[in-house]
Amino acid sequence: MIWLNIVIQGALVGGFYALFACGLSLMFGVLKVINLAHGDMAVVAGYVAVFLSPRLHIPGLWSFLVVVPLFALLGYVVQRTVIQKSIDRDPFTTLLVTFGLSVVIENLLLEMYSANGQSINIGSLIGESWHPASIIYISYVSLAVLAAAVLVLLALQLFLSKSGIGRLIRAVADDQEAAQLSGANYRHVFGIAAAIAFATVALAGIAYGMMTQFAPTSGGVNLLFAFEVVVIGGIGSLWGTLVGGIALGIAQQFGAHINLSYQILAGNILFLAVLAVRPQGLFGRRSSLA
Repeated sequence: MIWLNIVIQGALVGGFYALFACGLSLMFGVLKVINLAHGDMAVVAGYVAVFLSPRLHIPGLWSFLVVVPLFALLGYVVQRTVIQKSIDRDPFTTLLVTFGLSVVIENLLLEMYSANGQSINIGSLIGESWHPASIIYISYVSLAVLAAAVLVLLALQLFLSKSGIGRLIRAVADDQEAAQLSGANYRHVFGIAAAIAFATVALAGIAYGMMTQFAPTSGGVNLLFAFEVVVIGGIGSLWGTLVGGIALGIAQQFGAHINLSYQILAGNILFLAVLAVRPQGLFGRRSSLA
């Protein structure tokens, strides 16, 4: 029963990791950009939700209805104005630009909100859980986040495989030059991909604010976990992101069961083991966004 609880709790944590990492995977799969400001954008989404909820008189639980579209628009604008210019130079420039964005975001948040933790108010729901067995506690919030991760990844998979824009995104990801020769506006496609990535990271940031407190410096740790999830699952594989998130979550819970100080170490060991045995990840393929 103890081991079952470890798997369940790991899967719940892994759902959040997968939701957090799917935008990172999409950005790299399409734009070949590692967005070092990814974690900080999630934190910004949490602060925006905290700021807007009381002013718009909407519950914190439903703040994503406003925040997610705002971040989708922000993602398109940032891609077309900032990231695209760095892509046109060289890949190394994109790392510098996104790192600079990360530093600016963290310092602005520290100036505006200080280092005090914030959270999104969802009332008594935060403490409610389901008890299927004596030692198994399943948080409703964590279960909802896992379900949201599955739904988001399913929606992305259907969008990329069934819609015209989705197939265009996959074509540009597989061969940008060939897609451009056929008349595709790859910059617009990049903007759409960035809009989707920013929308998913906003959803992850709101989920994080519901599950625990966040601070201006919280983005760095979550970025590390997201990067590990993408590598474990396979870069460009959406369902691999879900599997990688759950695998990382279970590994961390297993380490915490042995000793609380081993929680992060166990996840890092899994990350290194996957790199050593299968560098392309568990579901890595030659073509992106498989």
